Amino acid sequence: MPPTTPAPLYGYTARARRTPDLLLFAGFTAWYFGAGALSARAASGFSTRLGLVAGRSLLEACFHLFLLVLGFRALQVMARQTVPARVMVSLPRRASAAREWSLGLGIGWGMVVAALLPLLFSLHLHVRVTGQVDAIRSTLVGLAAIGVAALTAEIAFRGYPFRCLIGAVGPTTAVILMMAGAGFAVWRDPFSTSAGVLAAMLVTLLLSLGWLRTHGVWLSWGLHFGLVAALGVLFGLPVAGGLAVETGRAAAIQGSTGGPEWLSGGDFGPEAGLFSLLVLMGAVVVIYRTTRDYAWNYTHVPILPAGYEVVVAPPAAHTAMEEQAAKAPALVQILGATPQSMSAERPAGGAPPPPMPPPPIPDRLH
Repeated sequence: MPPTTPAPLYGYTARARRTPDLLLFAGFTAWYFGAGALSARAASGFSTRLGLVAGRSLLEACFHLFLLVLGFRALQVMARQTVPARVMVSLPRRASAAREWSLGLGIGWGMVVAALLPLLFSLHLHVRVTGQVDAIRSTLVGLAAIGVAALTAEIAFRGYPFRCLIGAVGPTTAVILMMAGAGFAVWRDPFSTSAGVLAAMLVTLLLSLGWLRTHGVWLSWGLHFGLVAALGVLFGLPVAGGLAVETGRAAAIQGSTGGPEWLSGGDFGPEAGLFSLLVLMGAVVVIYRTTRDYAWNYTHVPILPAGYEVVVAPPAAHTAMEEQAAKAPALVQILGATPQSMSAERPAGGAPPPPMPPPPIPDRLH
C-alpha cells in the first residue's frame, strides 16, 4: 500500500491554536463524563420499562456512544471546524482496518493469557463454566456491551480530544498527561495499589501508542476489547483500573484467583500483579514492532519540494565575448571561377581528364 498523506488534523497546530485546542480537549472530556451519567439514567429507565434487565449494559454503552458523537459534533461546530465524522472519531476508511482490529484483538488476548500463566501453573486460578441458556445469552450480550463500550472509550480518549491535546502540547506530553490522568483515576479507588496505578498507566500507554502508530483507533479498539473480553469473559475475572470498561462478569464463566497479592493482584484484579506489569512492558515493544508498516503508510509525511528559484549570472568576461561575437560581420566565401567547358569535378572513375590539344599554328605568308 503506498504511503498516504495524513490529514491536517493529525499534525501539530500553530502556536496560536494551542489555547483553543486545550479548551476543546477540556470540553470534550467534560462531555464524556456528562454523557456517561445521562446514558446510565436513560439505560436504567429503558431497561426497567421494557423488561430488558440483561441488556442494560448494552443499552448504556449504545446511548453513551450516541451522546458522545453527538456532543463532539456540536462542540466541533461551535469551534467552527469542519471535519468528516469518520475522521472526528478516528475511524478512517482504509483497507487495513479489519487487520488492525484483529491485530489489536490478538495482542490483547495474548497479553491476558501470558499474565495468567503464573496463576495457572501455581494452581491459583479457578474457573467454573455454566452451560445454561440464560447464562450464554447474558455472556453474548456482555460481549456486545464490551465491544461498544471499548469503542466509546477509545473515541473519547484516543479520538478527537487526544488529537486536540497533541496539537496543543505535542505527542509526548499528551501521552504523559493521559497516563497521569489514568493513574489518578485508579489511585482514587479505595482498593487500588501502587501496582494497580502503574498498570493503568501502562495500559494507557499501550492504547495511546496504538493511535500514534496508526492514526486511527482500529488497533486500540481491538486491543481494548481483547483485554477486557479475555479477562472478564473468557476467564470470568474482575476487570478494573486502566481497562475502563465494566463487564459485570459474564454469567457463563466465573473465575477466581488466590495466592499472594503480588501474584494475583488482590481485590484490584490480576492486572495489578507483578508479572502482569512485566507483560505490559513487553507489549509496548510488541506493538511498536508489529505496526511498522502501518506507521509508514499512515503517519509518514512525504517530502514536498520547496524553495526559491536561484539564477546565477554568467561571468562578465563570458558576456563580453558573446556580445563581441554577435557584433562581428559574417564572412562570405567566394569560390574560384572554372571554365564552362570543363568540369571541376573528376569523372566517377577517379582518373584525371585528358589534356587539351594545343591550338593550331597558322601558315606563314611568303
